[in-house]
Amino acid sequence: MNKVFLIGNLTADPVGSTFDSGNTNCRFSIAVNRFSRGTEGNAVDFINIVAWNQLATNCTKYLVKGSKVAVVGSIVTGSYERDGVKRTTFDIRADQVEFLSRPEGATQQGQAASHRESIDTLQEVSGGVEDDMPF
Repeated sequence: MNKVFLIGNLTADPVGSTFDSGNTNCRFSIAVNRFSRGTEGNAVDFINIVAWNQLATNCTKYLVKGSKVAVVGSIVTGSYERDGVKRTTFDIRADQVEFLSRPEGATQQGQAASHRESIDTLQEVSGGVEDDMPF
């Protein structure tokens, strides 16, 4: 089974791309703390993340450098050759990205407005809210 769970902070703003096929992706890197036995204490790993389509759109729109995220995905390997040397790459293909911190400068009032917009959008998509819901 190829499943990865990571929590870390973005090292830079995400970079989004749109392809001729209409698919979109978003690339970003997160710094993840790793406990290391020995004299060096904790170490930091820098992990490349790739998200696709709607997840990519949301990451590009809402994440900024320093944002804390939880990523669930799988390891994807690739390779390329530069100057006659073959190199291997490792990326995480994100299936889920949970936003764990709000962007800097976001206010309570701004978040409340954003929350109301999300509810309005959800109601439009679902066709409204039923009054006789059992919960």
